[in-house]
Amino acid sequence: MTFKLKPLTLALAAAALLAACSKPADDTLVVKIGHVGPVSGAQAHYGKDNENGARMAIDELNTQGIVLGGKKVKFELLAEDDGADPKQGTAAAQKLCDAKVNGVVGHLNSGTTLPASKIYFDCGIPQITPAATNPKYSQQGFTTAYRLLANDNALGAGLAVYAAKTLGLKKVAVVDDRTAYGQGIAEVFKKIAAEQGIEVVAEQYTNDKATDFMAILTAIKDKAPEAVFFGGMDPQAGPMLRQLDQLGLSGVKVFGGDGICTAKLAELSGGAKALEGVVCAEGGASLDKMPKGAAWRAAYDAKFPGQFQVYAPYVYDAVMVMADAMKRADSADPKVYAPKLKETNYEGVTAKVVFEADGELKDPAMTLYVYKDGKKTPLQ
Repeated sequence: MTFKLKPLTLALAAAALLAACSKPADDTLVVKIGHVGPVSGAQAHYGKDNENGARMAIDELNTQGIVLGGKKVKFELLAEDDGADPKQGTAAAQKLCDAKVNGVVGHLNSGTTLPASKIYFDCGIPQITPAATNPKYSQQGFTTAYRLLANDNALGAGLAVYAAKTLGLKKVAVVDDRTAYGQGIAEVFKKIAAEQGIEVVAEQYTNDKATDFMAILTAIKDKAPEAVFFGGMDPQAGPMLRQLDQLGLSGVKVFGGDGICTAKLAELSGGAKALEGVVCAEGGASLDKMPKGAAWRAAYDAKFPGQFQVYAPYVYDAVMVMADAMKRADSADPKVYAPKLKETNYEGVTAKVVFEADGELKDPAMTLYVYKDGKKTPLQ
């Protein structure tokens, strides 16, 4: 039997269908996680790697059928580019505040993270940095600020102790890029090196846009150091290694923190022999020593082949830690779930995440790396 519907009946049926289709949205809670990093400019490889880690976490969370306050949750990533520039970073932070995100994972650089942290605190939005290591971040008294890896006090000190105790060095030169990160880790290295009996024979400064270091390296050469410590990032460290070769300094050791400790450093050094003398420090265990590291890296490489650098697993964990606090609070409201972050006890990819009262990671690990045959390799 066939029925013919009148136009009015068809219109009413269509309206009812539209209402039915839109109704589930009323039962869905959209949770917005902000991510900020430099996805343009010389440090874009770091920023894209970090953003990839955030996207992996968001995609996984959306397969878990999470329910908060009786509503099914849909997680969304709001990604912003700060270009590793403090002014751009604060603008991005304010944009995320205005968008009323539920939490922020970022920034990458200490120079962008520090000023942005004040904005997030004023907005009442929890922030977990997966990469910024300047100790001042946790010393500001901001109850919204958390860090997921060792800070510069651990990295700089670890390198200085290794230089003195393991390598027996007596004379080093120090160069930093005058950023919050570069200057901060250089100051820690100098302090601990001096305590360990190492003489700092030269101090030079550059900036985070420079590529020509011949003048400062020539001045350093006259002081005959056994090693050069560089506080900065790999876009500067790569050319610096090439120029060390040109000045006949390829035999000196080159120390640096996590800013230079990337797979890309080998590429940026252009085959410089000085790469063989690099010793760099990274907060956390090496991925192959993390309980879930190998499986996580395989999943990352399948999704983002050839893009892994340093911090993506920390970004992934930061998003998951935030979601874990929301689940324990049964709410994505920052005012409700923020107190639960302080009680975090989460088995992540990078570590068992437990926070100190000031937002620092409890008992953070640190790993030293060298470059064997051009490949970043953890020291055993």
